[in-house]
Amino acid sequence: MAITSSDIPCQRWLRVIPPILITCIISYMDRVNIAFAMPGGMDQELGITASMAGLAGGIFFIGYLFLQIPGGKIAVHGSGKKFIGWSLLAWFFLSILTGLITNQYQLLALRFFLGVAEGGMLPVVLTIISNWFPDEERGRANAIVIMFVPVAGILTAPLSGWIISTFDWRWLFIVEGFMSAVVLVLWMLTISDRPQEAKWISVKEKSWLIAKLKAEQERVAKNQVKNASFSTIVSNKTVWKLIIVNFFYQTGIYGYTLWLPTILKELTHTSIGEVGLLSIFPYIGTMVGMFLFSSLSDKTGKRKFFVFLPLILFSACMFGSVIFKANIWTSYLFLVGCGVFLQSAAGVFWTIPAKIFSAELAGGARGFINAIGNLGGFCGPYAVGVLISMYSKDAGVYCLAISLAIAAFLALALPEDTNNTNRKKPVSDMDVNGSFSLAK
Repeated sequence: MAITSSDIPCQRWLRVIPPILITCIISYMDRVNIAFAMPGGMDQELGITASMAGLAGGIFFIGYLFLQIPGGKIAVHGSGKKFIGWSLLAWFFLSILTGLITNQYQLLALRFFLGVAEGGMLPVVLTIISNWFPDEERGRANAIVIMFVPVAGILTAPLSGWIISTFDWRWLFIVEGFMSAVVLVLWMLTISDRPQEAKWISVKEKSWLIAKLKAEQERVAKNQVKNASFSTIVSNKTVWKLIIVNFFYQTGIYGYTLWLPTILKELTHTSIGEVGLLSIFPYIGTMVGMFLFSSLSDKTGKRKFFVFLPLILFSACMFGSVIFKANIWTSYLFLVGCGVFLQSAAGVFWTIPAKIFSAELAGGARGFINAIGNLGGFCGPYAVGVLISMYSKDAGVYCLAISLAIAAFLALALPEDTNNTNRKKPVSDMDVNGSFSLAK
C-alpha cells in the first residue's frame, strides 16, 4: 500500500525546524543590535554621524558576500551542520569584541567580519530545509524558518532597550555574544543534515522522504548535474532576475530594519526603552503576514503573484508613514503595516530556486542570489544615512519605498511557470538560457 503524506508523522517539523529557527534568530539579533545601540549611546560615545551609522549598518553585507556560494555548495556536498557550528563560534567572539571597541573604525572592521561569518547561513539552512521537506511543504517550512526575522525583532527590541537602559550599549553586544555560545551547543546536539543521517527518524518516514525528494529532483531534470560550475549559475537568466528582485527587496528590508528604532525615537520622542516596546508590534505583524502569504502561495501555487503583492503593499506603507507623519499614531500604524509585509514575500521567493534547478545547482544558486541580492542590505542603510545627513529622514524613507516598488514590478518579470506550477506536471530540463517548461 502506497504511503501518502497524511500517513507520515510530523516529527520533522518538531525536530528540524526549531534548532534552525533558534540559530537564525541569534544571527539576526547579532546583525541588527547595532540599530538599538546607535540611538542608545554608541553614536554619541564614538562620535558616529548618520552617514557613518548607515555605513556601519551596511558594511555587514559586503562581508556577507564571501561565503554565500561556498556555504551553499558545502551544504549540498558536505555538512551544513558543521559549517553553521563554526559560524556560531565566530559570532560569539565577534559580538564580544564589538562590546569592547573604542572607535568607529574598529566597529566597521568587526561589522565586516561579522558579515563574513554570517554569509553562508541562509543558503545552508535553506538547503537543509530542501533536504527535509518536499515541494508542497517547502513554502511553509521556508516561511517558518524565515520567521526568525520577526521573532528576533520581537525578542531583540525589548531586550535591547532593557539592557541599554539598565547597563549600557556595550553590554548589549556582550550578552548576545554569550547567547551564540549557548545556541552552538544546542545546534550541534540536535540538527542533522539529511534524513539519511538522522537517528531519531522512523524507517517509514525516512523511506517516504527519500523517495519523495528523489522523484521531485527527477522531475526537475532527467539528468542530474554532477559537477555544476559557477559559470552555469552566473549565465542563467532566471538567476539574474531573482538577484535583481532580491537586491531592491533587501534594500527596503534592511533600510527599514536598521533605521526603525531611530525613526521611532524621532517620531515619538520617547526613551530607548519605550522605543524597544514600540518596535515589537511591527514584528508581530511580520509573523502574521508571513504565514498568510506563504499559505496562500502553497495553496494556489501562484509564486510570482505572492512575491509581487506584499512588496507593493510594503512600499505603500512606507509612503504612508511619511505622508501621515503629522499624526504620530497614524504614521506608527503604517510602520506596523510595513512590518506585516516585511518578510511576506521571502518564504515564497525562496521556493523558486528549488523548483527550477537540480539539487546540485540549487545550493550554489541560492548562495549567488543571496550574495549579490544582499548588496541591497548595504545600499539601503547607507543610502538612508546619507539622505538623513543631506536632507531628512523623510527622504531616506521615500528612497526605501521607491526601491520596494521597483522590486514589486520587477517580480512580475519572473518566468510565468514559477507563478503557476501544477504539481501534477513535472518540470523538464532548463534550456541554456535559463528558461524552463512544463512537461505535457
